[in-house]
Amino acid sequence: MNFADSEVIGAILTNNGYSLTDNIDSADVIFINTCSIRENAENRIFNRLREINYYKKKKELVVGIVGCMAERMKEELLEKAPVVDIIAGPDAYRSLPRMIDEVVNDKQKAVQTVLSTNETYAEINPVRISSNGVTAFISIMRGCDNFCSYCVVPYTRGRERSRDAGTIIAEAKDLFDRGYRDVTLLGQNVNSYKWTDEEGNTVNFSKLMAMVAEISPLLRVRFATSHPKDLSDELIMTIAKYDNICKFIHLPLQSGSTEVLKRMNRKYTREWYIDRIKAIRDNIPGICIGTDIIAGFCGETEEDHQETLSLMRIAKYDYAYMFKYSVRPGTLAARKMDDDVLDEVKGRRLSEIIALQQELSLESNRHDIGKTFEVLVEGRSKRSADELYGRNSQNKVIIFPGGNIHPGEYVNVMVKECTAATLLGKIIE
Repeated sequence: MNFADSEVIGAILTNNGYSLTDNIDSADVIFINTCSIRENAENRIFNRLREINYYKKKKELVVGIVGCMAERMKEELLEKAPVVDIIAGPDAYRSLPRMIDEVVNDKQKAVQTVLSTNETYAEINPVRISSNGVTAFISIMRGCDNFCSYCVVPYTRGRERSRDAGTIIAEAKDLFDRGYRDVTLLGQNVNSYKWTDEEGNTVNFSKLMAMVAEISPLLRVRFATSHPKDLSDELIMTIAKYDNICKFIHLPLQSGSTEVLKRMNRKYTREWYIDRIKAIRDNIPGICIGTDIIAGFCGETEEDHQETLSLMRIAKYDYAYMFKYSVRPGTLAARKMDDDVLDEVKGRRLSEIIALQQELSLESNRHDIGKTFEVLVEGRSKRSADELYGRNSQNKVIIFPGGNIHPGEYVNVMVKECTAATLLGKIIE
């Protein structure tokens, strides 16, 4: 989502006379787009600012912090990061040209972090930064109303609001006409997308997915991220109906224990989640499922941890993002719960979760050996210029000898080997 926001920022600035550069030595303005989901992400920003200060000592340079960290840590950034000239929250990007002028002309810092209840940047056509010309992101909504007890997003990105469906369809059509063949619809909880036009016609997420899929059968459609409490049967059937809606769902679990889920304010139980997994598997053959898991949340017992491991075995995830819990200031957990799981216990539990997921990922990929998939070619493999890489509908990366194939083309690839992370194959004529 930050990647998509950076493309919005790029569009706003280029529309105001600026141009993008990939050469830091030639830059007059540098923005760092930040994330506050985990403590480590914020720590890396202060390291990056020390690097950028080297360039600022050599020339006149405007440096800005934008995004969630700007929203959450405005005062601390003003105090601890003198290299920063601009601090702009996620809803302040339209003001960036004016803020740059304030810094350059008035020789003063510019700060704007007020959250909006209606900003979606709907009509802005993003500049595709470092694009491969094949895949693209489309933001369909902003903010979040879920208030999970560990999460800063509602405080840094504001309340949930959905973007005009017409502008989403127009952006997807424009991307397809320009040669893009894979779009990912983005939101903190895409399942709760809802747009009502002036005539009272309502588009929910299932309908939006169908509208984008109907642009062309050659356009693959993906989405991120789903909240289990809102994953409807209607959406499952829509994914099953359209061949070009990719057969992959990212469904964050966070914990396999109902008691921990309750403390997390996730609004679903272990049993509900298992039911959603079953509904997905029963109605969409061959689908892959990814997830997020937090190890060592407040009050997590060893029994809770074992419930997470057992649910992983039930769900048979194809991949997962896995983390140790870290306290995020301002959240409900930070205010009212004790971070009472020892760090070494968190580390051990996370290691067990990672080890199990490695087994599950390898098992999943081994099942694909001998199968043939339609692959959308995205580019050259990093390990060899003679090989290409792309993804199948299930979001799995496949590497194969390229021949005269070019990015943006579809090819049939048979899987011959695998690792836990990658499939290796050859083109089938």
